[in-house]
Amino acid sequence: MKSKQLLWAMTLGLIVFSGMQLFSGGIDAKAAQSMKQQGALLLDVREPEEFSAVHVQDAKLIPLGELEARLPEIATYKDRPIVVMCRSGHRSARAVSLLKEAGYSQVSNIKGGITAWEKDGLQVIRL
Repeated sequence: MKSKQLLWAMTLGLIVFSGMQLFSGGIDAKAAQSMKQQGALLLDVREPEEFSAVHVQDAKLIPLGELEARLPEIATYKDRPIVVMCRSGHRSARAVSLLKEAGYSQVSNIKGGITAWEKDGLQVIRL
């Protein structure tokens, strides 16, 4: 019985999550952090200089201009959660579209990017 309840809760969570994304244009930084803690890939699509200045620990850097050519690097996440960030959320929105067109099924944009991540007081690495 517990497994049935867990399956129901996970299904409901996925529906709510999908609806949040559809109507809000992405997820907030705290939701993204939670997803990262549960094993989602955090994909940063900023330029290397931006990433060097400030980034989230364990984020995977693939600049937006290189993303299509470097998709094989993240192929294991084709059917797993990926949260995408940039500085403010615009480049990452384009990256989400590109990933979805390439068949990635669980892709989310972090509204406000690293700017929102820092504003929410979430941990970053500054060099």
